Amino acid sequence: MDLNTVRTFVAAADAGQFQEAAAELAVTQQAVSKRIAALERNLGVRLFARTPRGAELTIDGQAFLPHARELLRVAERAAASVRTGSRPLRVDVIASRSAQSGLMRGFHRAHPEIELDVVMLFDIEAAVAAIRSGAIDVSFRAVGMPGRPLPEDIESVRVLDEALQLLIGPAHELASARSVTLTQLAGHRIWMPGIVPGTEWAAYYDDLVAEFGLTIEATGPNFGSDALLDTIADTSALATFMGEQTRLVWPADHGLRRIPVIGPTPVYPHSLLWHRDNPHPALATLRAHLAATAAGHGAAGTWAPDWAIPR
Repeated sequence: MDLNTVRTFVAAADAGQFQEAAAELAVTQQAVSKRIAALERNLGVRLFARTPRGAELTIDGQAFLPHARELLRVAERAAASVRTGSRPLRVDVIASRSAQSGLMRGFHRAHPEIELDVVMLFDIEAAVAAIRSGAIDVSFRAVGMPGRPLPEDIESVRVLDEALQLLIGPAHELASARSVTLTQLAGHRIWMPGIVPGTEWAAYYDDLVAEFGLTIEATGPNFGSDALLDTIADTSALATFMGEQTRLVWPADHGLRRIPVIGPTPVYPHSLLWHRDNPHPALATLRAHLAATAAGHGAAGTWAPDWAIPR
């Protein structure tokens, strides 16, 4: 059913005259008559009876009118659901307690009027596919992995270098250190069961190991952050890396410590990805907010893999 004919019918019913309906719709009276006639042929009934005053609804017209109004309301809601700026900005972050999530919480505090939908996709291929399909608007990723260039229609900007810290339990031999160098960590076992081969974070830690001769183990099932924290607290043999802005909570009696890593400080490069043709107005607001508030990258005394340099 042509929505233009339905809209014309409702306008004529409200006005009581085809001439007034034509003026409201900015069309000719002849166009209104043709649309009403087409709708009547489609429905197989007469909707209006001509009178000296104009046009009155027939019994069938009166029956059809509330449904016609509902058709127009449904059509408007459907259009509004995808209209630029009227839907939430869809944002992908890797984890709810990550630095990326923290950046979005800061954005929400600064711009509470902008609605957000936050999702968590697993890897960069899934994120890029979702951006290109329009399922999401932006994603936070470490980009530039060797052999995996971004498609030409995907834009990126590096928004945050997050320093890695060493997380250790009270029995670890480095537990009393105020800071540790990467050279000191050589020979110590760093346990990170959440590293999944083929992901951007796996590529990052592969380069870190190769560059500084570290021992990072990803063995065993990944039972989540609580199990990781329990294990680190209970052993003197294992430590783990954690992002400086990652927010985890553990029991006070665990005695866990975050220790800065220096000489140089390894940083995880967070970038924002989006489709170059995305028209959502909140995207420009988010980019401006991150440019003004997020820490820079490439600072002296830090290390990141060469492939993380922005395009």
